[in-house]
Amino acid sequence: MALGNPGNRKVAVVGVALSDCGRVADTTPYALHAQAARRALADAGLDRSLVDGFASAGLGTLAPVEVADYLGLRPTWVDSTSVGGSTWEVMAAHAADAIAAGHANAVLLVYGSTARADIRAGRRTGTFAFGGRGPLQFEVPYGHTLVAKYAMAARRHMLRFGTTIEQLAQVAVQARANAALNPEAMFRDPVTVDDVLSGPMIADPFTKLHCCIRSDGGAAVLLAAEEYVRDCRTAPVWILGTGEHVSHASMSEWEDFTVSPAAVGGRLAFARAGVRPDEMDFAEIYDAFTYMTLVTLEDLGFCAKGEGGAFVEKGRLRVAGGELPVNTDGGGLSAQHPGMRGLFLLVEAVRQLRGEAGERQVRRGDGGLPRLGVASGTGGWFCSSGTVVLGRE
Repeated sequence: MALGNPGNRKVAVVGVALSDCGRVADTTPYALHAQAARRALADAGLDRSLVDGFASAGLGTLAPVEVADYLGLRPTWVDSTSVGGSTWEVMAAHAADAIAAGHANAVLLVYGSTARADIRAGRRTGTFAFGGRGPLQFEVPYGHTLVAKYAMAARRHMLRFGTTIEQLAQVAVQARANAALNPEAMFRDPVTVDDVLSGPMIADPFTKLHCCIRSDGGAAVLLAAEEYVRDCRTAPVWILGTGEHVSHASMSEWEDFTVSPAAVGGRLAFARAGVRPDEMDFAEIYDAFTYMTLVTLEDLGFCAKGEGGAFVEKGRLRVAGGELPVNTDGGGLSAQHPGMRGLFLLVEAVRQLRGEAGERQVRRGDGGLPRLGVASGTGGWFCSSGTVVLGRE
């Protein structure tokens, strides 16, 4: 298959790993970073001395300087881009470009958070706010929490296109069905549409199960130039194309609540990879809320605008029997969500393409392993998007 990288070298993901995830009370975010990083290097079979690039965000005063120092790394290429949940897809794009151009040979992306443990220990509160400075000062007085912003966007989609709350609930139901196949998922018991609808209201129209879980955990992904692939213990998964986009800072500047920045970033990623959405064997999509999954499916081109509700209600997102398995590990709605979850999407995509997903393994119609997959992260309140198309040879 053709590679969409603009540089001279092909770039592969050669190592992926998760740290301990879920309920991890007796550790620190730094330790989770280190655990995930060690496991990703072991997965690749490469020595850390080969890592000359490092990317991290979300921890430390001088991220990623503090984390690199904790890990004993002295990188000559570094990235600390922080755009919320899409951070890691955007960082993967930057790392792939740097490797292709010869500015780095092996780049480690790593994240870790004790979000759940911190709340339970009283080290932080559960209120998710971004402060009141800059453009946000005009929204904070009206109670614009993050969940409220997504809830309003979902309501707009419902009013404009006739999307139903039952259709949105199907996203949560099918994510849980996929999580049931994942021994690492935090919540695996099945749920029904009625279970979703009858839960406590968080922000109309979202009840509790429309919203992501809160967990602890970390992840790491190692990218390397093609000449390192022969030294790795795992089969390479190639970066075929990437795209990124930022659209607005505040709700008042958002031109259309029913369109996410994935409409631009996704189009760029598919075009650069030289493939179409309908060629994807699966999709890993950021799902802090059910509406994120639905509208991102539309904007990536898996269905037309306004048809997301009809698309998800037929069980298409399930690993077992679904036409387009989505969030095959259970996603942020059921598997784990320690904060900026975008790196977990890349880990799961690579595991699927390698055939390492166990009971939740996606299969093509002929029974073979998937050849193409896409990971699409979302940041803020649909403010940013990063999309990565991956494939195996």
